Amino acid sequence: MILLEFSLYPTDKGESVSKYVAPVLDRIDKSGIPYRLTPMGTILEGDWDEIFGLIKECYLEMKQDCKRITLIAKMDYRDAPMGRLSAKVKKVEAVLNRSLKKG
Repeated sequence: MILLEFSLYPTDKGESVSKYVAPVLDRIDKSGIPYRLTPMGTILEGDWDEIFGLIKECYLEMKQDCKRITLIAKMDYRDAPMGRLSAKVKKVEAVLNRSLKKG
Protein backbone atom coordinates (compact mmCIF):
# COMPACT_ATOMS: atom_id res chain seq x y z
CA MET A 1 0.00 0.00 0.00
CA ILE A 2 1.02 3.55 -0.67
CA LEU A 3 0.85 6.54 1.63
CA LEU A 4 1.18 9.69 -0.42
CA GLU A 5 1.27 13.19 1.01
CA PHE A 6 0.69 15.95 -1.49
CA SER A 7 -0.07 19.60 -1.88
CA LEU A 8 -1.65 20.97 -5.05
CA TYR A 9 -2.25 24.69 -5.42
CA PRO A 10 -2.44 27.42 -8.04
CA THR A 11 0.34 29.98 -8.21
CA ASP A 12 -1.51 32.43 -10.44
CA LYS A 13 -4.43 33.28 -8.12
CA GLY A 14 -2.92 35.48 -5.42
CA GLU A 15 -2.53 35.01 -1.71
CA SER A 16 -5.74 33.12 -0.82
CA VAL A 17 -6.37 29.97 -2.87
CA SER A 18 -9.03 28.13 -0.84
CA LYS A 19 -11.59 28.81 -3.58
CA TYR A 20 -9.49 26.67 -5.95
CA VAL A 21 -8.39 24.04 -3.43
CA ALA A 22 -11.90 23.33 -2.07
CA PRO A 23 -13.22 21.58 -5.23
CA VAL A 24 -10.13 19.36 -5.23
CA LEU A 25 -10.77 18.36 -1.61
CA ASP A 26 -14.41 17.71 -2.45
CA ARG A 27 -13.27 15.31 -5.17
CA ILE A 28 -10.90 13.56 -2.73
CA ASP A 29 -13.65 13.26 -0.11
CA LYS A 30 -16.09 11.76 -2.61
CA SER A 31 -13.49 9.32 -4.03
CA GLY A 32 -13.79 6.82 -1.19
CA ILE A 33 -10.00 6.70 -0.85
CA PRO A 34 -8.85 7.01 2.79
CA TYR A 35 -7.26 10.40 3.43
CA ARG A 36 -6.21 12.88 6.10
CA LEU A 37 -6.38 16.61 5.51
CA THR A 38 -3.70 18.73 7.14
CA PRO A 39 -3.15 22.50 7.01
CA MET A 40 -0.27 21.97 4.57
CA GLY A 41 -1.55 19.12 2.40
CA THR A 42 -3.44 15.86 2.16
CA ILE A 43 -2.34 12.28 2.84
CA LEU A 44 -3.88 9.49 0.74
CA GLU A 45 -3.74 5.73 1.32
CA GLY A 46 -4.30 3.11 -1.39
CA ASP A 47 -2.76 1.30 -4.31
CA TRP A 48 -0.72 2.91 -7.08
CA ASP A 49 -3.44 3.17 -9.73
CA GLU A 50 -6.14 4.59 -7.49
CA ILE A 51 -3.82 7.11 -5.80
CA PHE A 52 -2.26 8.41 -9.00
CA GLY A 53 -5.62 8.31 -10.79
CA LEU A 54 -7.02 10.56 -8.07
CA ILE A 55 -4.01 12.89 -8.25
CA LYS A 56 -4.67 13.27 -11.99
CA GLU A 57 -8.35 14.01 -11.33
CA CYS A 58 -7.34 16.66 -8.78
CA TYR A 59 -4.97 18.27 -11.25
CA LEU A 60 -7.62 18.30 -13.99
CA GLU A 61 -10.15 19.80 -11.57
CA MET A 62 -7.83 22.66 -10.68
CA LYS A 63 -6.70 23.13 -14.27
CA GLN A 64 -10.24 24.23 -15.22
CA ASP A 65 -9.72 27.56 -13.43
CA CYS A 66 -5.95 27.92 -13.07
CA LYS A 67 -3.19 28.50 -15.59
CA ARG A 68 -0.27 27.72 -13.26
CA ILE A 69 -0.31 24.90 -10.69
CA THR A 70 2.29 23.50 -8.31
CA LEU A 71 2.23 19.90 -7.05
CA ILE A 72 4.49 18.71 -4.24
CA ALA A 73 4.35 15.04 -3.23
CA LYS A 74 6.15 12.45 -1.15
CA MET A 75 5.33 8.76 -1.14
CA ASP A 76 5.94 5.77 1.08
CA TYR A 77 5.30 2.29 -0.31
CA ARG A 78 5.16 -0.72 1.99
CA ASP A 79 3.99 -4.23 1.24
CA ALA A 80 1.40 -4.11 4.00
CA PRO A 81 -2.38 -4.06 4.38
CA MET A 82 -4.52 -0.92 4.42
CA GLY A 83 -4.76 1.00 7.66
CA ARG A 84 -1.31 2.54 7.91
CA LEU A 85 -2.84 6.03 7.81
CA SER A 86 -3.98 5.51 11.39
CA ALA A 87 -1.71 2.66 12.49
CA LYS A 88 1.51 4.67 12.18
CA VAL A 89 0.20 7.31 14.61
CA LYS A 90 -1.17 4.69 17.00
CA LYS A 91 2.24 2.97 17.11
CA VAL A 92 3.99 6.17 18.18
CA GLU A 93 1.29 6.80 20.77
CA ALA A 94 1.79 3.27 22.11
CA VAL A 95 5.53 3.88 22.48
CA LEU A 96 4.81 7.13 24.33
CA ASN A 97 1.98 5.51 26.29
CA ARG A 98 -0.26 8.51 25.63
CA SER A 99 -2.37 10.13 22.93
CA LEU A 100 -0.99 12.93 20.79
CA LYS A 101 -2.87 16.00 19.57
CA LYS A 102 -4.68 15.50 16.29
CA GLY A 103 -5.55 18.47 14.16
